[in-house]
Amino acid sequence: MKKTSLVRSVPYLLLVLLSLAAIGVGGWLSTRQIGAMTSALLDGTATGVEVYAGQSWVVLGAVVLGAGVIGLLLALALAAAKALIPQPRPEVVEPIDWTAQQETPAADSTGVADVAETAETAAPTEDDSPVEPVGAASAR
Repeated sequence: MKKTSLVRSVPYLLLVLLSLAAIGVGGWLSTRQIGAMTSALLDGTATGVEVYAGQSWVVLGAVVLGAGVIGLLLALALAAAKALIPQPRPEVVEPIDWTAQQETPAADSTGVADVAETAETAAPTEDDSPVEPVGAASAR
């Protein structure tokens, strides 16, 4: 699980932005329809379409606005929960001791002879080779 900042989390930012957009759209739908119904009713020119369809639009706007408010409350709860979780302490790394020097062995002439000896001992002998070809036992 990655330990990213909540502000940099794409799902969290989408939740906040879409909640704000839902609040804006829901508020706009509700106030526009309430204004249209109020002016038509006060003028006495209201028709059934304006009154009854307008109520449906107001309810739809209120539902969208409510969903946006719930989304913002959920984002606030996530931020509070993230703040309550203890953050792991960073590991303390010991500083490098630049004054210490590594001892390197001095190259001597015996190193060449050692390489030649290991090459001779590492060569395969006849005892190491298999008597039967590989896979011959499984073919029987």
